[in-house]
Amino acid sequence: MAELSGKYLVGVYDDDDTVLHAVPKLRKAGVKIKEVYSPFPIHGLDEALGHPRTRIGIAAFMFGVTGCCCVLTLMIWTMGYDWPMIIGGKDPLSIPNYIPITFEGTVLFTAFGMVITFLISNGLGPGTHFHPRFDVRATDNKFIMAIEMSRNSMTEEEISRALKDSGAEEVNIKQF
Repeated sequence: MAELSGKYLVGVYDDDDTVLHAVPKLRKAGVKIKEVYSPFPIHGLDEALGHPRTRIGIAAFMFGVTGCCCVLTLMIWTMGYDWPMIIGGKDPLSIPNYIPITFEGTVLFTAFGMVITFLISNGLGPGTHFHPRFDVRATDNKFIMAIEMSRNSMTEEEISRALKDSGAEEVNIKQF
């Protein structure tokens, strides 16, 4: 995760629909938006910001397949070859007996794999430093749009006017 430095214009919005409709307007006007912070997920905001579709589902599937293969291999090896046991007169290599444990192992591998993937992809973990907040109200009831001034060719006044015209109730300057 990149460190935040420089000058930012911060637009504070009161409604999720207002910020969702403001993003395409501002992008069309030529404003390059760094990020939008929200107290809850807003459906369609990632598309409006131009983020590509996530491939996290592929990672989840791969973790699940890995878990399924590992658990089946472990059970087939231990119950069928290493220490075969006949339980209830059933064949030691009876796959239907392994289904509940295989399901649990698949879910376990997927859950742990996704937590690790989340931490790595977001730059979190031991020794990481969190970047400063643009506005403390972003976790309560406000929607924050951060615009990095160095990435924009428009002036501060033009961007401030565009933010106000798009429905921002206040525009602040943050220096990191």
